Amino acid sequence: MSVITDLESEVRSYCRAWPAVFTTARGALVEDEAGRSYIDFFAGAGALNYGHNDPRLLEPLVAYLADGGILHSLDMTTRAKVDFLERLRDVILRPRGLDYKVQFPGPTGTNAVEAALKLARKVTGRRTVVAFRDGFHGMTLGALAVTANPSKRAGAGVPLEHTVALPFDAGPAGGDSLAALAALLDGPEAERPAAVILETIQAEGGVNVASDEWLRGLSALCERSGVLLIIDDIQVGCGRTGPFFSFESAGIRPDIVTLSKSLSGVGQPLSLVLLRPELDAWAPGEHNGTFRGNNAAFVTAAAALDYWRDDGLTRRVERNAVVMWAALDGLRERHPDRFTAVRGRGMI
Repeated sequence: MSVITDLESEVRSYCRAWPAVFTTARGALVEDEAGRSYIDFFAGAGALNYGHNDPRLLEPLVAYLADGGILHSLDMTTRAKVDFLERLRDVILRPRGLDYKVQFPGPTGTNAVEAALKLARKVTGRRTVVAFRDGFHGMTLGALAVTANPSKRAGAGVPLEHTVALPFDAGPAGGDSLAALAALLDGPEAERPAAVILETIQAEGGVNVASDEWLRGLSALCERSGVLLIIDDIQVGCGRTGPFFSFESAGIRPDIVTLSKSLSGVGQPLSLVLLRPELDAWAPGEHNGTFRGNNAAFVTAAAALDYWRDDGLTRRVERNAVVMWAALDGLRERHPDRFTAVRGRGMI
């Protein structure tokens, strides 16, 4: 492993806690070159909701590659892209009564957040975005500006402006965040923010879970004030909490939704922005990127969406959550000196 310490930047992080060289993986297990197996509770930081190397997702990809399927296509039309969009429309959007347009902003979650923020500012003509303390939205400058985490923001190198951070429901800061938001949104229209962005569950921030009641109140405030609501579902979407979208139980309809991580099903980079049709104010090419057309990811993502043709996966997540919660609660009871609370929803 000397090449890692000799050649790779000091910015590396996760590998420092795992002094092993990993070789193969299947389902929930990964194996290192010494033949040791590990249960992977990390799951790619939310990028592997379906587990490692699910055959139902890999088999169509192997066939696609064997047939010489196009891999890189910018935003040109390909069979793989059409199949994915049709699957997304027919399996996810229409059954939920959603008519979102779909934007492919680039390969990663932070690309999706950047596009969402740009679009909100473009549509409203306003600059400020409200975010929440302990939230995480990415490490590029725009996404970092709405990431109210001092340790993440420290490396920006420039002022991170045009954002306001409020307390999050169930977050450690406490406080009446809806009252604070209402006071902010009730000001003169020209001084109102362009958008409010949040995770329904702050994963990086400590698994702080917003209540459905709080989400409904926040959504109503945004709608009343003409402020766009952006739900960052990058880490807790794609079934992590049970339903495909983490906000479904609250019955809200965000103006903009960002997705990535487990979207491709196998850890391939893929992200998208879902937006209400009337917000689609982009000029052609106004937001683009070289790697918007990852066709390998389109193939596996389309296959992954087949899991959502019925409620079987949602029910399985709910059953597993009961088992996991009981185990964690047992640890808390046996070791009160180490664990003070169990927080989460579904498989987070």
